[in-house]
Amino acid sequence: MMIGIIGAPNKGKSTLFSALTMHDVPIANRPFTTINPNFAVSYVTSPCPETRLRVKCNPRNSMCVEGVRQIPINIVDVAGLVEGAHEGRGMGNKFLNDLSAADAFILVVDGSGKTDAEGNFCESCNPEEDVKMVKRELAEWVGGIISKHLNTVSKRADGAEALAEALTGLKIKRADVEAALEKSSLSGSFINWGHEDTLLFSERLLEVSKPILIAFNKFDTKEAQENFSKVHLGYPVVPCSAAIELAVKKAEKQGLVKYLPSQGRLEPLESGASEEQRRALEYMSSFIKEHGTKVQELLNEAVFGLLKSIVVYPVEDESKYADHFGNVLPDAVLMRSGSTAQDLAYEIHTDIGKGMLYAVDAVTKKRLGKDYVLKDGDVIKIVSSSKPK
Repeated sequence: MMIGIIGAPNKGKSTLFSALTMHDVPIANRPFTTINPNFAVSYVTSPCPETRLRVKCNPRNSMCVEGVRQIPINIVDVAGLVEGAHEGRGMGNKFLNDLSAADAFILVVDGSGKTDAEGNFCESCNPEEDVKMVKRELAEWVGGIISKHLNTVSKRADGAEALAEALTGLKIKRADVEAALEKSSLSGSFINWGHEDTLLFSERLLEVSKPILIAFNKFDTKEAQENFSKVHLGYPVVPCSAAIELAVKKAEKQGLVKYLPSQGRLEPLESGASEEQRRALEYMSSFIKEHGTKVQELLNEAVFGLLKSIVVYPVEDESKYADHFGNVLPDAVLMRSGSTAQDLAYEIHTDIGKGMLYAVDAVTKKRLGKDYVLKDGDVIKIVSSSKPK
């Protein structure tokens, strides 16, 4: 799974990327600090079953900290998007193509209204304009790809399949195309749309296949807090402060504090913090206690809210909740809501999926069919006639 961080220049995208991943990237108060895409790993969080099962887990593909499982997610941060990017302006289509593998987008806006759509300083700009511009540019990007294939697509009665083939590089599935056709009330047979219909379809397709969550950034400023209730951005919104999250994590790395985001507090440590650092930490501690940076909540909402993911724990020994090496609750697997036990079997290994006989709920020891719909936190054993080769 990959989450793309997008937005106009100088809104705090790279700061958010660094806060999420602790991956050092250039950060500056000017447009186009990011030129090439940055890729790194962050973690969504979910309660680990070890607490309710009264066992001690031994994770392989994730981490567990104080009963909270941290599950890796790929993050990409790309260059700022400007008006006309689909025509080559700014970083142009290079920016857009860097987003092809993303499953969802976090769109960063400057909640304080102190930067315009080009990333330059302004006294009081409306973040709504940034969102409209980004939405339009993304639709023009997808629409441009569709237009390049219209000659071929227009000759096929099954337009949904033809479009899915043309857009496979964007991780677009036939089901996404069909849903977008229905939402846009357009025919999917022998497609020969004009620009406006193509743009409409592209907007609906993005809503279905690459949903957007707004990061209302710089919430540590008075202006952002005042603006929050005034703007209407058209997408789910999380107010956050990427700058404070990053500063706190750096302070923790230096041994100055212990950061407990789930409890909304900082614990000062015995250290050699300077007077200036101490005052800064006091301010950040006060802000976190009142508001929280909401950076972790932002990523969790993207994965569990937008993408409707759940966490499932496959095991081989249902009595010990372990794999064949004895690792307890070894893997935390992200699955889309509505996935079945057989979907999990295929996620583990193609051969396991092909040879699946049934599943077992490791907690209740109840036998489950292939079509059992998984629930968040399930601990599942897959019984298969095949083993990975």
